[in-house]
Amino acid sequence: MIFSELYSAYYNTVADILTKLVGGVTDEKELRQSVTAYAFGESALTILPSLKEQKWQLVRPDLSTPIRHKPTMPLTLLQKQWLKAISLDPRIRLFDISFDFLDDVEPLFTPEDYRVYDRYGDGDPYEDENYIRHFRLILSAIRERAPIKLDVTNRNGKNVYTKCLPVRLEYSEKDDKFRLITAGCHFMTTVNLAKITSCSRYNGPHTIRSDRRSVCYDTVTLRITDERNALERCMLHFAHFEKQAERLDEKHYLLHVRYDREDRAEMVIRILSFGPLVEVTAPKSFRDLIKQKLKSQKSCELK
Repeated sequence: MIFSELYSAYYNTVADILTKLVGGVTDEKELRQSVTAYAFGESALTILPSLKEQKWQLVRPDLSTPIRHKPTMPLTLLQKQWLKAISLDPRIRLFDISFDFLDDVEPLFTPEDYRVYDRYGDGDPYEDENYIRHFRLILSAIRERAPIKLDVTNRNGKNVYTKCLPVRLEYSEKDDKFRLITAGCHFMTTVNLAKITSCSRYNGPHTIRSDRRSVCYDTVTLRITDERNALERCMLHFAHFEKQAERLDEKHYLLHVRYDREDRAEMVIRILSFGPLVEVTAPKSFRDLIKQKLKSQKSCELK
């Protein structure tokens, strides 16, 4: 990884220790707190002793240091180029991050250099000013646990007003859309951000209960034929899901994936993206959804 070496836990730990030493702190107990905060439990046995024994020639045995200035870790050119490439993603505007310091840097890659497959083409309007404003307000309300009020266009094209507590934002890679998970509103627990026509803080007299929706989980069983790295690709694709794998023989595996029932439509799309190398074996209701989706594609002459 581009940032893994210069910005690893050990570099941050030693940098914090040196910062304290430059500031005149020589209490070994306080220096150990840097190890606890930035590194791992067993690191206390290696980092401070290595510094005191001058293996890294940064600290003298008496815990003084020849370094006069606090350590900094400037970005390398490669890191700047990578950040410049990330700044070209239209979704980055949602987070109000400034990349002005990269004006004279060439990007490591551009959106024209790659193509994303198996994704719908009607993603959210990330460059729309209203969408950006709604996203930032909702994100701020989530952090502050503050209630909001929304005007939302429902699936029937009608405008619906609701008050709720924003719980979290979720991003669907397949749909290329953000959605808001809410609490305190029983008839609207999930809201697509692109459907929001107006959004503001709620300061009304009525208290909004913070009851969160009860998540209903289902499990789908996949039979994987391990060709063209299908098993590894499946495990990576469903890395953030709770799952269990079984080996049937040298070439075939069963993968049981647990998912939120509200994400069923997206799961169908995800599984179909693997083609004939992944077959749904259970439950029957999910197999029927796969069949229905394939028949729909065939009727449109889609391959």
